[in-house]
Amino acid sequence: MIVLLGFAFLAGLVTILAPCIWPILPIVLSSSVAGQGRRRPLGITLGIVLSFAFFTLAISYLVKAFHFDADTLRIAAIAIIALLGVTMIVPALSRIFETMISRLSGLFGQKSKQGSGLLAGFITGISLGIVWSPCAGPILAAIAALAATGKVTLDVVLVTLAYVTGVGIPLFIFAYGGRQVITRTRFLSRYTGRIQQVFGVIMLLTAVAMYTNYDKYLETKLLNDFPQFSASLNGFESNGAVTKQLDLLKGEKPAAMVPVSENNPYFNADQPAPDFVGITKWLNTDSSISLKDLRGKVVLVDFWTYTCINCIRTLPHVTAWYDKYKNDGFIVIGVHTPEFQFEHNAKNVLDAIKMYHIHYPVAQDNDYATWNNYNNEYWPAEYLIDANGIIRRTHFGEGEYGKMEMAIRTLLQQAGHNVSSPLSNVPNQTPNGNQSPETYLGACRMEYFYPSGTVNKGDREFVLAKDPAVNSFSLGGNWDIKQHEAVAGPGAELNYHFHADKVFLVLRPGKAAAGAKVKVFVDGKPANVSDAGLDVKDGVLTIDSARLYNLVNLIGSTGSHLLRLKFETPGIEAFAFTFG
Repeated sequence: MIVLLGFAFLAGLVTILAPCIWPILPIVLSSSVAGQGRRRPLGITLGIVLSFAFFTLAISYLVKAFHFDADTLRIAAIAIIALLGVTMIVPALSRIFETMISRLSGLFGQKSKQGSGLLAGFITGISLGIVWSPCAGPILAAIAALAATGKVTLDVVLVTLAYVTGVGIPLFIFAYGGRQVITRTRFLSRYTGRIQQVFGVIMLLTAVAMYTNYDKYLETKLLNDFPQFSASLNGFESNGAVTKQLDLLKGEKPAAMVPVSENNPYFNADQPAPDFVGITKWLNTDSSISLKDLRGKVVLVDFWTYTCINCIRTLPHVTAWYDKYKNDGFIVIGVHTPEFQFEHNAKNVLDAIKMYHIHYPVAQDNDYATWNNYNNEYWPAEYLIDANGIIRRTHFGEGEYGKMEMAIRTLLQQAGHNVSSPLSNVPNQTPNGNQSPETYLGACRMEYFYPSGTVNKGDREFVLAKDPAVNSFSLGGNWDIKQHEAVAGPGAELNYHFHADKVFLVLRPGKAAAGAKVKVFVDGKPANVSDAGLDVKDGVLTIDSARLYNLVNLIGSTGSHLLRLKFETPGIEAFAFTFG
């Protein structure tokens, strides 16, 4: 943990060099030279780091508790920044503002007639902390993902505080040093009033840029023109020690860490199975089911979601086990826990049940109640329960199908059933070798955007990088980045430099009607019979419903290629890439 705290501090410390902090620097400097308070730079710095830390960690809780749009808070913060800029331009308004702040400061025990400027700076800093989104390397991306999913622990808070402490030090030096230069330089000090008005105009223009997201357009252009900024700032966070600590912070434990029983190599767990709770709807069955109803049977609980390619590749094995052993005291309970909002729809799940020939009961776990009851963190995840209600084997992700089937057969034999038939002969579709990682396009889990790692919710206009780094993507044209998806606007394009055999993308027509079109190019040419995925015809993908689409199929020839998507119809919603 000490290693992670140290790297988080260093990541914050060097953020001052990144283009993503440059849009707020004019406001920091403007506010620092405004008024007479010597402690104004300290107030600005504290306001930025504390409000950024608080809202990063708490925004998901606040939205859930008070049911407001997080964009409302951002707009209010920008309005405060614009108002402060206006007060700097108009001296009369500036005096009124200073009087109000002095009176408010008196409530907190500040006796100085003109005040120390701490509170005025703090108000500005709070607003900046709300609207600022730093370039997210692996450390900050992990913090944001954990906060968005409501998994804020003491360790997450400490890492966040270490990061903002690192940010605060150079930010304070910049604010304090800038104030000192302007107020103590004899030539400049004679024009302090005019300088404040100029800075007020800059502050007002910056607020307008933030409201229109033009600041992010400029930031993206800078990052595309100077990708070395992102590479140098994020590179040191990707070493093995940090990655290991981040896995522990996120609670990720590889299956190999689970102890294996000495008596039977197929069993790796021994604990009472939690029940199914908070189920929204039961599908493929006439009634609800509890584990008590299944006592005496061997039960496989399979957590899945129908757009997850890893889940899809495991389903042929799971359905084959059920069809083969269902008459021998074996049952599968599929727990469908949605990853995206549209996966809450029962009709969509029923369509997937039919598509993948699922004959066993499926529980819609829309509120993550059973997911949390099992302390589950993975799609897919399998929990094998014996006839006495004890979990005897767990497996997360793909693979080890033979071991799971042997565990099923062993438990059935222990329960008195004859299972002498041979093992199921289902081909293993899990790809071998390195391939591009699962890549999310929504703001809350985006981390492979080239070259800055992530972008803000609500960003509109992007400059397309023609050849992003391997395992990263770039956006072009107009996009509305939402929490979990990216919505294509006019002229929307996407480039992904992938390494894989197959490319999949979760898409939904959204505001576009069914039949919306996306042109697909591989290495600059329209996708054809040699590289087009199952859903691409004559280089065109047609979006008919919310599901996983196969864009590229290199027919077993895994390699690095450039995928380009041109969204012909505005309104299409893109969620996540997966690879095979």
